[in-house]
Amino acid sequence: MSKVLYIKADAKIEGESRTVRIADSFIESYKKNNPEDEIIELDLYESGIQFLPKGKVMEMRGAGMNDKNNPLLKFACQFAEADKYVIAEPIWNLGIPAILKAYIDSVAIGGITFRYTEKGPVGLCLNKKAINIITRGGDYSSEFKSSLEMADKYLRNIFGFMGITDFTSIAVDRLDMITEDTEALLNKAMEQARETALAF
Repeated sequence: MSKVLYIKADAKIEGESRTVRIADSFIESYKKNNPEDEIIELDLYESGIQFLPKGKVMEMRGAGMNDKNNPLLKFACQFAEADKYVIAEPIWNLGIPAILKAYIDSVAIGGITFRYTEKGPVGLCLNKKAINIITRGGDYSSEFKSSLEMADKYLRNIFGFMGITDFTSIAVDRLDMITEDTEALLNKAMEQARETALAF
């Protein structure tokens, strides 16, 4: 049995998020195919996630897994205990929402999700997999626009830093372009999400 951490990072309310519609389709399909697995839903806007408190960073870095009761480490411990990750986030100003960055800063903790060695940092979250479901208002298919996109790239790199190199993305573009049929794009993306979930 696997433990799946479903991380939502969209500020829109229930029913209005296009990103979550796609991600929910993925989760529903995954549940049908893996009924024994545990799905843990973490809505970052309802989780109480905050920026790292001033003066506490080194305390977090040195605590490690031996201090699961430390409230500064609860997200890192939860992250480390998961086997699979589903991230749902829109692109904001070419990057990830600030709340998702705050979350990453709370889970990328030395001694829990990575460690330093003589040869540099080594990820501790090995043999795990992640999927990033990201929606974007513009078209990032061209080489120039793709070079500006820092959201999916960042998550792929930081997850790899923590040892999670099996990283898939479902990126849905052009959702804010008036020339596009947004609902058709969403339906296509939800079908892709359902199919991708079968092998996740």
